[in-house]
Amino acid sequence: MATFYPSITDEQADLIRNAPLFFVASAEPDLGPGPDGQGPINISPKGGVPLHILDKNRVAFLDYVGSGNETARHSSLAGPITVMIGSFDAENAAIVRIYGHATVTPLADSPIANLLLGSQADDIALPQRQAIEITVDQTVTSCGYGVPVMDFVKNRTTTERGRKYKDSTPPRAKVS
Repeated sequence: MATFYPSITDEQADLIRNAPLFFVASAEPDLGPGPDGQGPINISPKGGVPLHILDKNRVAFLDYVGSGNETARHSSLAGPITVMIGSFDAENAAIVRIYGHATVTPLADSPIANLLLGSQADDIALPQRQAIEITVDQTVTSCGYGVPVMDFVKNRTTTERGRKYKDSTPPRAKVS
C-alpha cells in the first residue's frame, strides 16, 4: 500500500542516495501534445548522475544533452514533474516517487552548479546542459513488488549505447 508524505523522509533519502538510476517524468500543464508533436508526457532515465537532496523539499540533478529537452519545456510552462527511484536489491523492494515542479537554470547561472558539477557523470561524455531543481510537493513510497531484482554492473558510455533499437532511416510518408 502506498504511503504519502509532505517531504522526503530519512528512509526515502537513503534509497535516493544509493540509487544508480532514477526516472524523470514531466508533462505540459494541460497534458496536450507539444508544438513539435511530442507526446503529452515525457519519461527519461537518468543514470550516472546522482539525484541530490538539497533539503527535505528540494532535489536537483545535472542534466546532459541527449535526446530532446522536454523536461525543460514542460517546466517552463509550469507543468508537473515526477521523479521515480526504485530499489532493485533482493531484500528491500520499494519505489519512491517525488511529485513537484521544476526550475531549469543554465549551469552558468545556477547557484547550485558547484554542487552538481562535483559529481558529474564522466562516463556519459556528453555536454552538460543545465541544472534542474525540483520543489517537492509530496512524496510517496510504495511496495515495489513489480520491480525485478537486478545488479548494477556499470554506467553506459556513449560508445556503448548501441543502435539496435534506434532506426536511422527517416519515416516514409503514407501512400494511399
